[in-house]
Amino acid sequence: MNDDDLIQRFKPADRANHWLTAITMILAALSGLTLFHPAFFWLTNLFGGGTWTRILHPFIGVVLTVSFWFLAQRFRADNRITDADREWVRRIRDVVANRDQNLPEVGRYNAGQKYLFWIMVATIALLLVSGIVLWQPWFAPWFSIGLTRVAALIHALAAFVLTAGVLVHIYAVIWVKGTLRGMTRGSVSRAWAKHHHPAWYREVTKGTK
Repeated sequence: MNDDDLIQRFKPADRANHWLTAITMILAALSGLTLFHPAFFWLTNLFGGGTWTRILHPFIGVVLTVSFWFLAQRFRADNRITDADREWVRRIRDVVANRDQNLPEVGRYNAGQKYLFWIMVATIALLLVSGIVLWQPWFAPWFSIGLTRVAALIHALAAFVLTAGVLVHIYAVIWVKGTLRGMTRGSVSRAWAKHHHPAWYREVTKGTK
């Protein structure tokens, strides 16, 4: 593909931050599963055994939180929910059927991406706070057994919602051909940008092509 047909979608620092968040999220999910139910205990082999899994899981969570905090600062302004986004959600049947002509113009991110962003903000914050309450042996002894049980429930529910959201995100990236290139190579084709994010395309090209 000719370089003139490409537009920068993400800077190298954006992509590095995204992939660090993605990798730590996968590691946190896998190690968390081993602590959630004995059926997943075999996954501890990925982390050096049960003891190491219990030790590493909260530290992985801290790295995930810090990495995502920087990611959220980078992309927060572009993820503000607008009236057009709400209309996009109301027309979700047109989204699924690829009837783009019936949808409001999309900026850098569509409504689905924006709502996922804010779901991640909420669930990662809940995972951090509840995780601190559960963190043995450092912080858990400070809290009552009742609060610890509530924290365990919140931790599990937040992890489930976050994992489900990320799986939908991965599916959407595969479903919309050309999307993954933006986060692997940093650029997308002009045709992709015009079709999927026309308002953003006009903004970054200023009508040059």
